[in-house]
Amino acid sequence: MASGVRVVVGVGASSGVGEDEVLGLITAALAEAGTAVDAVARLATVEGRAAEPGLLGAARRLGVPLVGHPAAELAGITVPHPSAAVLTATGTASVAEAAALLGGGELLLPKRKSALATVALAVDAPGEPDLRHHGDAEVRAAGLVDLAVNVRTGTPPEWLRTRLAATLADLAAYPEQSAARAAVAARHGRPVEEVLLTSGAAEAFVLLARTLRARHPVVVHPQFTEPEAALRDAGHTVRRVLLSPADGFRLTADAVPEEADLVVVGNPTNPTSILHPAASLIELAREGRTLVVDEAFMDAVPGERESLAGRRGLPGRVVVLRSLTKTWGLAGLRIGYLLGPAELIAELSRAQPLWPVSTPALVAAELCSAPAALAESEAAAVATGEHREHLLKGLAAFDDIRVHGEPAAPFVLIELPRAAEVRDRLRATGFAVRRGDTFPGLGTDWLRIAVRDTATTDRFLAALGAVLGGYESV
Repeated sequence: MASGVRVVVGVGASSGVGEDEVLGLITAALAEAGTAVDAVARLATVEGRAAEPGLLGAARRLGVPLVGHPAAELAGITVPHPSAAVLTATGTASVAEAAALLGGGELLLPKRKSALATVALAVDAPGEPDLRHHGDAEVRAAGLVDLAVNVRTGTPPEWLRTRLAATLADLAAYPEQSAARAAVAARHGRPVEEVLLTSGAAEAFVLLARTLRARHPVVVHPQFTEPEAALRDAGHTVRRVLLSPADGFRLTADAVPEEADLVVVGNPTNPTSILHPAASLIELAREGRTLVVDEAFMDAVPGERESLAGRRGLPGRVVVLRSLTKTWGLAGLRIGYLLGPAELIAELSRAQPLWPVSTPALVAAELCSAPAALAESEAAAVATGEHREHLLKGLAAFDDIRVHGEPAAPFVLIELPRAAEVRDRLRATGFAVRRGDTFPGLGTDWLRIAVRDTATTDRFLAALGAVLGGYESV
């Protein structure tokens, strides 16, 4: 089997099947197909079996997500080895083969059975995005101008670096959070009991995924992929709501299924750069639902308009995530926080390890919540807006490039034909941009470009012009 090929394992199972039986059957099927275990991308089954402990345990031991598909979707897949009994019991003629094939893959090994389980293998369809790909992977080669990562250039500022360096003298003591929590709480006008400090916003997504007992989680895409990846890793069956570029990636409350009891949305959204009105998000809040709003880039919006960080008393549970990574250049320090109802904060805190945030990171949270830092952040947000307008004006000069909606974040998403080829050619000229095909709802014709100062943008636009000139002549 060719290297780099990803495999989907379709699994049908009876209630009570053990994970050893499932894992043994999968391992035997992979060996029969001549496929390595590390080629497995995910396990797939019918939605009604997605919470089966044996399947979840097998997926966990393989280190891959378990995806549950609605029975109606599986019923629409033509399978090579149908079973009348399975059709009567589940509504589809073979759960294993249909789950493996759903999404357009090609069957690699027909179904194989044990006492309580059935598996089938399929080559993964190329369109399934890699949720673990992030912008830092684009700039690991030396010498590239970084337009792929959305961290503000020239950061951390000197005053912050100096204060962080001073914390090295205190590393013998265990971290103490009181001052940092109080500063974050005061910054957003909330009680300290509604603040949870985390090792970056990514930890917050993992804590939520492992703690919340959602039956119908929904992730609104295109957006940052880590929330969905964390939910799938925790055994959740995730439903995607895909916003359309034709509508400017605009979110409306009726786009989200009524039964959704967990909804995750970014604002402003990475990678679309769209800022959703607070009123539209509030429409999604309701009793029995947890609404998670990722505001990692909200401090790059002047006035933080449309933020829900300071809103309390909304229906259901509204959770807001923030990061200090982007504006302050602290990706390597890992500091973020979560705002939400006190009882949920307490539950998430119990799921954290002891001393989850380092002393330098706590100092950063305190300092970056102070009035002087907020004023600096606001000035940076205004400057970013001006630099973004300069980039958009330059992009508008290219006939093949389309920008959908009104960008409001420190990056711009563009659509253009054969974007993957353009991205490779840009790398050859020294510029790294973020590929778009790893975001659900996008594809190979999308790129994300970080907003930089006008001089850097002008050099990039010149390189883009040269690349598109060559591309057009091919």
